[in-house]
Amino acid sequence: MKFKSIDNRYIDFLKKIRTYFNDSRNSIHKARNEIKIIDFEDESLVVKSFKIPNIINKIVYTFFKDSKAKKSYENSIKIKDFVPKPIGYIEFKKFGLIDESYFVSENFKYDFTIREPLVSKEFPKKDAVFKAFAEFTYKLHEEGIFHLDYSPGNILIKEENGTYIFKIVDINRMEFKPLSLEERLKNFSKLWAKDEDLKTIIKEYCQLINSDEDSCVKTALKQSQAHKDRKNAKKRLRGEAVVD
Repeated sequence: MKFKSIDNRYIDFLKKIRTYFNDSRNSIHKARNEIKIIDFEDESLVVKSFKIPNIINKIVYTFFKDSKAKKSYENSIKIKDFVPKPIGYIEFKKFGLIDESYFVSENFKYDFTIREPLVSKEFPKKDAVFKAFAEFTYKLHEEGIFHLDYSPGNILIKEENGTYIFKIVDINRMEFKPLSLEERLKNFSKLWAKDEDLKTIIKEYCQLINSDEDSCVKTALKQSQAHKDRKNAKKRLRGEAVVD
């Protein structure tokens, strides 16, 4: 087993994490990976169990690349102001290869994700949320943070004293580099936003980067539509319903 934590008091929790995880019935997401909320001492923690990799990826994660759990932890440490507080990660080996792995963070008790104002026309203070979201994304980009899955469910929002606190999750796939204007605008494409909502966000973002509004809006809309077209093409191939 291999693990790392921000504090020694979590070591016992990490070492026994399989028992804690299996005993918990508080699952909040189950697909390729599973996420559960687990109480430990006086804290509420989020534990992400990554899907056991196939044999090829087991070899890759053991000898050539960091596991997704380790990436999640190390990325969180790098950008701790933008994510729920990282607690630690742990990997378990089987026959000498990485098998199970877990990433643990605090349970950030958010009020909604960016999906809700993007989907609901009647969402309260919608424009204020979009303005705050543009400012948050600007701060990310200024720090050279490029989230490769900047999608609605990965952007958590808490309203507090009339302001909005944003945190990003699912951060094992990230790049850290100076971002071009094209890359900055492309980062909004996975929001699956309606054109009018994306225009609102991009116009606010353009003021922050002091760039031409019309040009930025045109580029962002084009990138957004290209992403929707790609996803819908895949859905058609699978016989699934497309989404506007």
